[in-house]
Amino acid sequence: MKKITMQKYARLIARKGINIQKGQEVMINADLDQPEFVKMLVEECYKAGAGKVIVEWAYQPLAKLHYRYRSMKTLSTVEKWEVERMEHRATTLPAMIHLESDDPDGLKGIDQVKLAKSQQARYPIIKPFRDRMENRYQWCIAAVPGEAWAKKVFPGLRVNQAVEKLWEAILYTSRADGDDPVKAWEDHNADLQARCKYLNDLGIAELHYTSSNGTDFTVGLIEDGIFCGGCEDTLSGVTFNPNIPSEEVFTSPMKGKAEGKVVATRPLSYRGEVIENFWIRFENGKAVEVHAERNEDLLKSMISMDETAGYLGECALVPYDSPIRNSEITFFNTLFDENACCHLALGAGFNNCLKDYDKYTLEECTEKGINDSMIHVDFMIGSEDLSIDAITRDGKTVAIFRDGNWAF
Repeated sequence: MKKITMQKYARLIARKGINIQKGQEVMINADLDQPEFVKMLVEECYKAGAGKVIVEWAYQPLAKLHYRYRSMKTLSTVEKWEVERMEHRATTLPAMIHLESDDPDGLKGIDQVKLAKSQQARYPIIKPFRDRMENRYQWCIAAVPGEAWAKKVFPGLRVNQAVEKLWEAILYTSRADGDDPVKAWEDHNADLQARCKYLNDLGIAELHYTSSNGTDFTVGLIEDGIFCGGCEDTLSGVTFNPNIPSEEVFTSPMKGKAEGKVVATRPLSYRGEVIENFWIRFENGKAVEVHAERNEDLLKSMISMDETAGYLGECALVPYDSPIRNSEITFFNTLFDENACCHLALGAGFNNCLKDYDKYTLEECTEKGINDSMIHVDFMIGSEDLSIDAITRDGKTVAIFRDGNWAF
């Protein structure tokens, strides 16, 4: 990949992704796959005004060894230095960049029950720090190619060819391969926000999804809920883009109001393994029945991570005619595949999908219907014949999607 193109991508992440404020601390989480790009990103962060940039490196094969050989007690323990690190983050609110490059099947073969139980044990200690930081800092998830991931996406190519091809796909779908990616994102954000305004003005009470693949599903929305999309604002008013790429307009539905069956239309990479060809049935808002041709037990584990993991936290509207879907690439990575078509998310909702959310406590947001959970997992349900109708609070039916795309 050309150096100048990578530099533009790094600049996009630093300036539109996290929108660094002068003197702010930045933390970058990255695997060992693209150190040269991480170096570029660090420099762009400093050029954008960062006071200090810290890179925390990870390596998936080592993580697999830890999960295999460490005891349950060791995996479940949150060390003192980890608590101190979380306290530092909750106090200083650094901007966070997460660069994804993992092998979608990189944890295949580990004891998923052991992994799940260790995460459940750690969560009560981690959650208070997350709650303190929620909506108060900028963060951005983006991606760079890893060799194993590239070979998963392009199995017929040599490794170096697959990596180059994945670079091209990442940059194209992230709107980062043109002359001015920052301007491209400003225009894209404006379009998403215009669609949010249209949906918010309708006063939607329910969304009804239907597709020839068997999806027939109704979900209720919160009366004070709003649709969001593209850039977001922290409570202090700093604008940032949490996902690069992003094609979605989304809201958090009313906990407990979801009925029917949804059929997944793309594979789901979860905890280092891939779940394929699955469907989920909801009653009284909760997933009560699931089936998957591959990794059904992992899917069942996901919806039972805590007592609210089986409820929905997000309904996202994404046109089938999107850059990611049109690329005809299955990325086996949720950051990309969720932006190929409409999707739902099990688990935690977003408090900023409430009007005037800054006036409410976290507990009050939950009381209004925002689901709270230790997980947030997106899965794709969009298809080329998906229809979505909105039933408004004054009794009207309005077409939102027809044939997989916007109806307005």
